[in-house]
Amino acid sequence: MLWFYTNHAERSTLLWKPLFMLLAIFATPLTHAANAEAARVLDLSDRFLEVYNQGQWLVMFYAPWCGYCKRTEPIFGQVAQELHGLSIRVGKVDCTRFPHVAREMEVRAYPTIMFIKGSAKYIYKGDRVKEELVDYALRMSGPPVQLVTRAESIDMLKGSHTIFFIFIGQQEGVMWESYYAAAENYQEHGFFYATTPDLATQHFEFEHLPAVVVYKEEQHHLYPFAHVAHEMDVSEINDTIHHWVNVERFVTFPKITRFNMNQLMKTKKYLVVAVVEEDKLNQVATHELEFRDMVEGVIRKHRDRYHDKFQFAWIGDPSIAHSIVLDMPPTPHLFVINSTTQEHYIPDDEPLKMTPQALHVFLESIHNESATPLGGDTLLVRVRRAIFEVRKGLSDMWKGNPVLTTVILGLPCGFLSLILYSAFCGDCFVASDEDDDHEKTE
Repeated sequence: MLWFYTNHAERSTLLWKPLFMLLAIFATPLTHAANAEAARVLDLSDRFLEVYNQGQWLVMFYAPWCGYCKRTEPIFGQVAQELHGLSIRVGKVDCTRFPHVAREMEVRAYPTIMFIKGSAKYIYKGDRVKEELVDYALRMSGPPVQLVTRAESIDMLKGSHTIFFIFIGQQEGVMWESYYAAAENYQEHGFFYATTPDLATQHFEFEHLPAVVVYKEEQHHLYPFAHVAHEMDVSEINDTIHHWVNVERFVTFPKITRFNMNQLMKTKKYLVVAVVEEDKLNQVATHELEFRDMVEGVIRKHRDRYHDKFQFAWIGDPSIAHSIVLDMPPTPHLFVINSTTQEHYIPDDEPLKMTPQALHVFLESIHNESATPLGGDTLLVRVRRAIFEVRKGLSDMWKGNPVLTTVILGLPCGFLSLILYSAFCGDCFVASDEDDDHEKTE
């Protein structure tokens, strides 16, 4: 019997040894690649305060115990690898070891990702994904408006950017100054360029100069007042170009996340949101996907009709929508939120039976103010939202770990019960003793 087990173990080792060697061969390059990416990120200390205003930095301020920091760290390593060789230095600061750095840089949350250029500091507020972080660093490292001097460069921009803005004409005058000011204001959120009419005519259609174009999703749209800017008041031009850039910096049908929701609300438009649920692989059920596509089809076919008043979008995480509508309806569903008043609207039609025509009717009722608004930002709604968030949080805790939730809630309740019991029953015992002594005296 011992011989059998010995030979069996030896045979198992002989069978698995080549597999282990094969795994080691393939795993080694991956391990080296991960280590190389991590090595690109500089570990910064208190001395960072002496050198941060020299050059350009992309820095993550973190705490080792922070779960969000742990998830962001490998992504940050990939960003450092992507930016290697450029003038942007990528580093991280452990704020538990160097709290003085965190105080000086006014870090209020973990992780905080900050781009530092000289004495200027910019806090990154977008999604923590490699592509967006790299784009952010590249935008912030250059001037607000970058000059395009070759026609093929515009082809490269179209291939690398989903959205960008470009000024066409002489770089002087009221329109240029207003465009440059808008670029400075929105540099964190978009790419801004300038070029000559000769180069631009090969890629864009425009009749007057100067012209300002936004290129998005293989189409371009013109700022409508560029050619008459010299006839308008300077403040009016500034207001209109800032507003135009603000609403055009989003794609036609963006995905809403916890990071970009606030930016979408700044459009001051009605936000039409299709709510579906993504699984762990970011996949959506077929019937929900059909609903989302139906909503997207409305804005793509009727952009001229809705673009000025409505911004369409979709959500893959229903919990974001739950916090807005203070309810947990099944997916898919749709709601519209007024980004100015924070009131929202819910259609009467059943989502899966909603047609494009029904959606047209619903949006028209919102536009002509015949639809009934819900929610808002009153004190009562804030109280209801706080109660809803507490109930939802407890429900999520119970679903995730009922034992831990019982302990967390049970211990305080148990201690409170003991305190109350001691307070009230102690008085009862004292009263009872006094009664007994009184009877003995009599």
